[in-house]
Amino acid sequence: MAIQMIGIDHNNAVIDIRMIFSFTKKKTAEALEILKEVSGISGCVLLSTCNRMELWASTTEEFQGDLLEILCKIREVPEEPYRPYFVFRREEEAVSHLFELACGLDSRILGEDQIITQVKDALVQAREHYATDNVIEILFRNAVTAAKKVKTEVVLTDANQSVIHQALATLRQEGYSVRGKKCMVIGNGAMGKLAATVLAQAGADVTVTVRQYRSGIVDIPLGCKRIDYGERMSLFPQCDLVVSATASPNYTLRREQVQAVSLDHSMVLLDLAVPRDIDPEIGRLYRIKLYDIDYFKVDARSEKVKKNIEKAKQILEEQKEEFYNWYECRDIIPQIQDIKEKAVVDCGLRLTKVLRDLPVPEAEREKLAKNIDTAVSKVVNKMMFGLRDTVSQRTFRECVEGLEKVYEE
Repeated sequence: MAIQMIGIDHNNAVIDIRMIFSFTKKKTAEALEILKEVSGISGCVLLSTCNRMELWASTTEEFQGDLLEILCKIREVPEEPYRPYFVFRREEEAVSHLFELACGLDSRILGEDQIITQVKDALVQAREHYATDNVIEILFRNAVTAAKKVKTEVVLTDANQSVIHQALATLRQEGYSVRGKKCMVIGNGAMGKLAATVLAQAGADVTVTVRQYRSGIVDIPLGCKRIDYGERMSLFPQCDLVVSATASPNYTLRREQVQAVSLDHSMVLLDLAVPRDIDPEIGRLYRIKLYDIDYFKVDARSEKVKKNIEKAKQILEEQKEEFYNWYECRDIIPQIQDIKEKAVVDCGLRLTKVLRDLPVPEAEREKLAKNIDTAVSKVVNKMMFGLRDTVSQRTFRECVEGLEKVYEE
């Protein structure tokens, strides 16, 4: 069994390349159905966000496949032109990357809050399609647990931790304020709602688009107005700033739509989606300034933040050790389970006469017997895994083999 992953992100590829390997939720589901049928892939997770796409797999020792080749077949693109943009990781390098990723150490915006949810959601979707195995399940669960611990104990940055916060901070540095500006946010998903909320808090007049078939049931952020998505171009010429942040595979704003509108003032467009929401050709039009997600960079890290990063990494090392302990001994877990069950039976048989002679009703006697079985199981479990954590792996395996022989007699 091996853990491996391939990934493409904002460090190695511009948005136009990342778009090719971006997966919507529907496309992710289709890809998982294909991946889980590949011989040698025991479990997999596909993570696709604005800044990255990563394919994780636990594979058998016999697996000789190329994850990038499989991925490119799914996307129906040739692999060789894109191979330089991908990073390949295996075993401990892959595990370390996932733990750092989940807590935001590898994000464009250090310590961002959204990535932990995205990692969690990727696991949930893979589980829903029966694409995971116990290695992937435990690896991702441990990574999320570690990320939560880091979030609780370490402040990675004093800045607000989202793309929209970073975008507005960058615009302020360039002399642009949204206070009093008329803004439209296209998209009412997680990113759209966050963008609308932040803009409203910054003093903007915000309108959010909603799809007509959802308009009666979808909530919009407090203080914002709504407009049907199909009517967005009627509001467009009145806006000072438009943000688009959807999961749509198609443009929400096309060049011909914007060209048909008469603008009498300058306008800022923020495209926070991958794949792109806004036709990049719109940026060439008069009075329009278009920013995409790659434009907004992370602020330089202070000495305090650097120290906190090291503290976060120490926490991750402790959490990774727990995973490695399980991973290295996972093949003998069935043996440990068998020993535990036999110990429970052994204890039950030794106490049979004692329980039978107790002056209590039969129902109480049965309840007591079950409680004893549970207690014995927990004690044996604690002893076995406590032993595993205090002796060498070789010694622990010898102990397990010895206990098996005890119950064979």
